[in-house]
Amino acid sequence: MENGELRIENYRIIIENLEFEAIIGILSHERKETQKVLVNAEIEYEGKENFIDYAEVCEIIENLMKEKKFLLIEDALEAIECILSEKYPQMKSLKLKIQKPEILKNALVGVEILRKY
Repeated sequence: MENGELRIENYRIIIENLEFEAIIGILSHERKETQKVLVNAEIEYEGKENFIDYAEVCEIIENLMKEKKFLLIEDALEAIECILSEKYPQMKSLKLKIQKPEILKNALVGVEILRKY
């Protein structure tokens, strides 16, 4: 470091393909039977002293989605974002994607958000 500059360390947690079964969707069969859900997340924060427990993040996401049985992926994304931003105020950004891999035979579909704090 030159001239006493402080170096800011940026870190990013990456969660890929968190997979579980949940009730999500608006169609009648989606309200009765669980389906496979894939969640991907990237959480950026500064300084290793502000670390975020990725295992805890995975648990929060899975438990919330199983418990709330969302109608829309968008609602699930917003609820997850709300909880994570409250629990981890050190987040600088959150990229969150939820996919339903078995809903269409010829495509992997889902919805994604990106938030900067």
